[in-house]
Amino acid sequence: MLDSREEELGVKRDNTRKKKKEKRSEKKTIHKEEETEERRGEEEEEEEEGQQEKDSEGVLLRGIFKLGKKSQDVLLTRTRLTWIPITPETPTEPRVLHPEVLLLEDVFAVKVKRRRAAGQQSGGPVLGLTLFHSRRKGRKLEEDTLHLHNASSEHTYRWYNKIKELVTGFTIRPKFLKVFINPSSHKKEAVHIYRDHVAPLFKMADVRTDITVTERTGHALSVMKECKLDEYDGVLCVGGDGSVAELCHALVLRAQLDTGSPEKPVNDVCLLLPLIFTGSTDVVSCSVHGVRDPVTAALHVILGHQQQVDMCSFTSLGQLVRYGFSAMFGFGGQSLARAEKNRWMSSSRRREYAMSFFHPHIIASFHLVFSCVVIVEEEETWTTREGLYLNISIMSIPCLSPHAPQGLAPDTRYLQGGSASLIAVGNTSRSEFIKHLKRYSFSFSFVETHTVSAVRVRPRSQTGWSEGEENEEEEDSKTTPIIGSEGASFPWNIDGELVEIANEVLVRVHPRLITLYGEHIDEAETTASCSCI
Repeated sequence: MLDSREEELGVKRDNTRKKKKEKRSEKKTIHKEEETEERRGEEEEEEEEGQQEKDSEGVLLRGIFKLGKKSQDVLLTRTRLTWIPITPETPTEPRVLHPEVLLLEDVFAVKVKRRRAAGQQSGGPVLGLTLFHSRRKGRKLEEDTLHLHNASSEHTYRWYNKIKELVTGFTIRPKFLKVFINPSSHKKEAVHIYRDHVAPLFKMADVRTDITVTERTGHALSVMKECKLDEYDGVLCVGGDGSVAELCHALVLRAQLDTGSPEKPVNDVCLLLPLIFTGSTDVVSCSVHGVRDPVTAALHVILGHQQQVDMCSFTSLGQLVRYGFSAMFGFGGQSLARAEKNRWMSSSRRREYAMSFFHPHIIASFHLVFSCVVIVEEEETWTTREGLYLNISIMSIPCLSPHAPQGLAPDTRYLQGGSASLIAVGNTSRSEFIKHLKRYSFSFSFVETHTVSAVRVRPRSQTGWSEGEENEEEEDSKTTPIIGSEGASFPWNIDGELVEIANEVLVRVHPRLITLYGEHIDEAETTASCSCI
C-alpha cells in the first residue's frame, strides 16, 4: 500500500516536471519566434530604406562581377557603386549582409582590364574593370584600386562607358594645368618628386600639363604676366612657401589687370592654384592639405577639392608691395635677412646661423607704433599700441607645419575667416623670449594677441603718422630704438621671402581672395615636437 502511494506521488512529480519543461520549451519557442520576427522586420526595414535610396538615386546598371573569389551583386547609381555577396539563403539562419560602397566622387580613372602576354602592348581577352580611387588614411589621401572581374566583353564595356561618363562629368575637376616647378626646392629634388609621384597620377586621370621649370626668383611672375590663363583650369606650384606666395601674388595681380581694376584686389580669383609642396616648412601646404605629401596634394587637385582662402595686401605710402598669407617684422625679419646673406649654406645651416640672434647683444627691439582694426563681437575698432617690441606677426591662415602642428596663429583656425591673427611680442629678457619661441606659448605677459582685419606698423623714429597721433614726449635711453634711423629700410619676412621696406606698412585682410585646391584642416600631422624654431 505504501509502495503504491509512493509510486503515485512519483508519477505526479514526473508529470509536473514534464509540464514545466513543456511550458519552458513553449516560452523559448515563442521568444525565438518573436526574435526571428523582429529580425525579419529589421531586415525588411533595411531593405525598404535601401530600396528607397536606390529609387531616389536611380539604379543605372545592375550586374554580377567577381571581387576576389566571390561573386557580387553590383549596382551603379549616379553617385556610388555598391556590391553585396551572392550567397544561398538559409531559412534557419537568416543573415543580414550590408553592401559595401565606393563613392564615385572618389574615383578618378576607370580602365578595361585584359590578359596580355609578356611584351604585348594591346589587345588580349577582357577580364573586367579596374577603378582607380582615393582612400583616406588619417590626413593623407592614398591611391587605391577596385577590380571587377567579368569575362564578357559586352557586359564590361557597357559598365566601362557608363562609369567613364559619370566620372568625367565632374566639371569641377581640372583638365589642363599650367605647372611651375622650382628645381631648388627640397634639396633640389622637386623635379624628381613631381615626375615620380605626381605626373603618373595626372596621366592616369587624363590631366594635361604645360610645365615651366623656373630659373630664378621672379621667373614665374614674368611668365604669368604673358600667360594666356584662359587656356588653363588652374596653375600648379611645385615648390616651397616662397614659390607659392609668388604665384598667388601674380594670380591676384593678373585678375586685377584682366578685370580693369588695377588699384583694387578682385575677390575670388577664378583660377585655382593647386599646391604640391617641396619646401622646408610649407606652412601653406599644411594649412591647405594637413600634410606635406605630394600624393595627397595631387589627389586633391585631381578630385577637384576646392576652398576659398583669405590673403593680405601689404602697402607702403599708398603703393602695393605684394600680396601674401603671413608676415613677421622684428626678429622674424632680422633672422631671415641674416640667413639670406649666407645662401651658400644649406637650409639647415642657415637656420642655425640665423638663430644666433639669441645672443642678448644681437636681439634687436624696435620702438614701434602699430594700429590695428580689432574685431570684437563682429565690430571693428581701431586701436593703437606703442613701445618696444621684439617681433610682430600677422597671419591670415593658421600656418600649420610639422614644427607647429596646432598652428602659429591662435585666432585663425579657418582659411576663409575674414580676419588675421596679430601676435605682438613685447620687449623682454633673452631667456623669456627664447621660452616663447620654443614653446610658442601666448600665456606670457609680454605677448599680445588680437584678431584683426587691418594693421599699420612703423618704427617709432619715423614721423608723419596719419591717424592724428598726439605729440610724444622726449624718449629716455630705455625707450630709444636700437634699430631705426630716418629713411632706413627694415626687413620684413613675408611668406618666407625677405622684403625691405623703409616706411610704415599697412596690412589689410581680403576675405576669400583666392581659391586653392585642398580641404579645411584643424591641425597638421606632425613627426616633431611643437616648436616654432
